[in-house]
Amino acid sequence: MRLVLFDIDGTLLSDGGAAREAFADALAAVYGYDGELARYDFSGRTDPQIAHMVLRDVGLSAAAIDSRMPRLWEHYLGGLARNATPARVRVLPGMRPLVDALAAHDGVVLALLTGNIEPGARLKLGGGALNEYFPFGAFGSDSADRNELPPVAVRRASEATGHRFSGEEVVIIGDSIYDVRCGVPYGATTIAVASGKTAIETLRAEHPRHLFESAEDLGALMNAILG
Repeated sequence: MRLVLFDIDGTLLSDGGAAREAFADALAAVYGYDGELARYDFSGRTDPQIAHMVLRDVGLSAAAIDSRMPRLWEHYLGGLARNATPARVRVLPGMRPLVDALAAHDGVVLALLTGNIEPGARLKLGGGALNEYFPFGAFGSDSADRNELPPVAVRRASEATGHRFSGEEVVIIGDSIYDVRCGVPYGATTIAVASGKTAIETLRAEHPRHLFESAEDLGALMNAILG
């Protein structure tokens, strides 16, 4: 058996800036934030982590940030629902054939491992018609610390399938250094794909088990995943 955990942004899809725009609007509405988000690299960060990173930079305390976070997500999700349309969301090259091939394989379970809060993840995947492939996963709404997400995903997969997945049966696919790092303590197979904002040499320095420039070589990726 293989449990294959996919990151979303920069791995499965690009949302064309839909989330960043919605997040900027929500920060302004809830916290009065008027800074420039373009200077931040959010790759591999969880949504709560991003909120703290941005707002602590303008002097807000952790308590002040957390007290208004439910309102932040309400505003953010409203904007994302408007922005993350099929016309804007783009499934990245090679990803749809890959998830199709994996979904058709009897020995594979697909799930998500993403920093997005779950409702935001579902809106993005909906824009790319990918929700049906991923019935469960681990999300930024489960923990702000990405390193805590792999065991959440494994537990949910075990509950859904009745199979207790060992670390060597888990595969994590992502485009950031944090996707690679979060899998190491659990003995997961880490596959880095340089389809996002992180340079391939930066990914190489993290020593993922496998490294690809894109997801377009279906045969090589299937071999890496299935061993």
